[in-house]
This record gives sequence, C-alpha cells and structure tokens, in this order.
Amino acid sequence: MKKIYSIIIIASVLVACSGEKKQSVEELVASDNAEAIQKRKDELVNQQQALAVQIKQLDEKLQSISPDRNVPLITTFKAKTEEFKHYLELQGSVETKQNIVITPETNGIITRIFVKEGQNVGKGQLLASIDDGGLSQQKAQLEIQADLAKTTFERQKRLWDQKIGSEIQYLQAKSQYEGLQKSIAQINQQLAKNSVRAPFSGVIDDVITEEGNVAAAGQTPLMRLVNLSDMYIKTDIPESYITSITKGKAVEVMFPVLGKTLNSEVRQTGNFINPANRTFDVEIAVPNKDGSIKPNLTARLKINDYTNDQAILIPQSIISENAEGEQYIYTITDKKDEDKATAKQVIIETGRTQGDFIEVLSGIEGEVEIVKEGARSVKDGQTVKIINSKNSNDK
Repeated sequence: MKKIYSIIIIASVLVACSGEKKQSVEELVASDNAEAIQKRKDELVNQQQALAVQIKQLDEKLQSISPDRNVPLITTFKAKTEEFKHYLELQGSVETKQNIVITPETNGIITRIFVKEGQNVGKGQLLASIDDGGLSQQKAQLEIQADLAKTTFERQKRLWDQKIGSEIQYLQAKSQYEGLQKSIAQINQQLAKNSVRAPFSGVIDDVITEEGNVAAAGQTPLMRLVNLSDMYIKTDIPESYITSITKGKAVEVMFPVLGKTLNSEVRQTGNFINPANRTFDVEIAVPNKDGSIKPNLTARLKINDYTNDQAILIPQSIISENAEGEQYIYTITDKKDEDKATAKQVIIETGRTQGDFIEVLSGIEGEVEIVKEGARSVKDGQTVKIINSKNSNDK
C-alpha cells in the first residue's frame, strides 16, 4: 500500500513540475510551432500510458483488499406452486326477458285503469279495461236464447228417449242449443280481450295512457311491466374462448355506478357464431333480491376461463428476452454462504398473465430461488451478493 501511495505522489509532483517549466497547451497551439507541439503531444501520451498502468495497479490492489466492490447487489424470492385463476375481462349490460310494454288486444275506449306506477302486480291481475262496444248486451241476449234452446232440447231428448216425436226435431233442438253455446263461448273470448291482465308478476314501471283514450289493438302502449327478479347480463365472447367459457363457469360481476360486486356464473352459452364479429353470446344470471339492479345497467365482468392448481407465478418485470426471442430469468446456484452465490440464466416458457404476474409453464420448478431486484443488471455466471430482507422471499 505504501508503494502505491508513493507512485501517486511522485506522479503528481512530476506533473506539477512539468507544468511550471513548460508552456501551456494553449500557448503552444497559438505559437504554430509544429516541433514543440509534437514534442508536447508525445510527452502527454507517455504520461497517459504511465497513468493507465498505475490505475490498473490500483484496481488490482482494491480488488484484492475489497473483493465485493463490483459485485452486483440483488434480492431473491423462492418460486412456489399455488392456485392460479385467469379471468377474461369484458363489459355487458343488464337485461330481463320480462320487460314489456303492454298493448291491448282489441280496439276501444279505455274505461278504467286499475294500477299505478310502482305497484307490484301478480300474474293474471286486471290492469285496465276497454269498452266492449255492446258485446255484453249481445252475450246477454244469446244467454236468454241459449236457456230457451236448452229447455227445448231437454224436452225433445226426453220424448226421443220415449220413442215419441221425430228424430229431426230432436236433432234440430240439439243443434240450436250447441250452436248458441259456441256463440256465447266466442263472445266470452272477445270480451276477455277487453280486460287487460298482467302476463307475469312484476312492477308497473310506467303508466303510459289515460282513461278515456282510444286504444288501437297491438299499437297503443298502455303501461310498462318489469320483473326485476329474473335479471341477466348478456355479452359477446370471442370464438377463441368457446372451449374454455362454458356453462357453470364462475363470474365476478361489478356495477361501477352502484359500487356493488357480486359472484355469479354462466347460465347459458350460445350455439351460434356471429360471422360479422366471430363471437358467441353468453348469459350470466344476476341475483337481484333488493331490486337495486335495473335493466340496461352497465356491468364489468371477470369470467374465469382458466385455472391451474399447481401454477408457478413470477413478476413480469424480472423477465428479459434474448436475440432469438426467448424469455429468460436468473436463478441462484452455488450459494457459498448466506449472501454470496452465482447467477444462472434460465430459459423459460410463459403462459397467461394476471395483473403484474405471469404463469411459468416450463424452465423452472417449485422452490428454486429467483433473482428479483437487480435482475436486469446481472450476467450469466456472475457472482452476486444477496441482500434479502426478512420478507423479501414473498413475491
């Protein structure tokens, strides 16, 4: 060490003395004296070579007395197998098959509306009535005629059973009675159309018309009926997922507007590939006990399309790629003590990603120690120093 310090001091003195006796570089350049300039250049080159030798000697000495000076510092973690679930993230909207605008089946004046907005109704409940245009009176007349026809038929039947009277009289009485019954049944069917009833249980979302308005069959909207108990989300899935997204797959449903998240599953998958966008439909059931979820509400979906119970996950940030396009990481081998080891480059094959982590399909096995921080600065076969903290083995 004393020898090194002596060399440095002598070199400094020589440079200082030469500076005092000789012209500066600027002065030589200004003098245009080629011989003097060449001489000074040769001197500086010789000094540079001498300094390079001295610096090399100093580096060698520093390496011998401080071998860890240029050793990269790294942290590591141990790879382990764990359950890995991959999710396909999509967007969809809430729908219900029981959301209709009710229209009348017959023409006429709306005589009465029996419900109001927000009212719960049951299937078959009377919602509104439409003027029958005199059908009730026609029915009453036919019923009177039918009563007479029934009496006549019963008498003719008794006589015919006793072999009294002609067969034609019996058949005429029977035909007239049965014809009037069918006419009454037909009028009953027409009168039933004047009573608007709920096709399913639900809530009256909107009463569109008013009493006294004229309704046209199949055209005039009367009210909207919605059932919020059987809601579902419909979305399009790329055809590449046709084998991985099937009935029963778990789905996480989030409603950003409501700040609400719930778990559901795929209840139906489509059997038709849309040729326009190469997708198929899926339906996801949405439980709605509190009625907060409404039709056409936007939802974000995370569908579990892949699960591996024995997956190895590593951070994506530690993966590099070589000139051949192969992905690699560094593992630790030849661990000499607690903090010294050798970095080894390992080619890996990766699979699906989830967040900041990626699945390793091949190249490493469980419990191998992998370089985390400092992975971009080490080289294959290089000695490294491990500076793990107590919790650094956690990914």
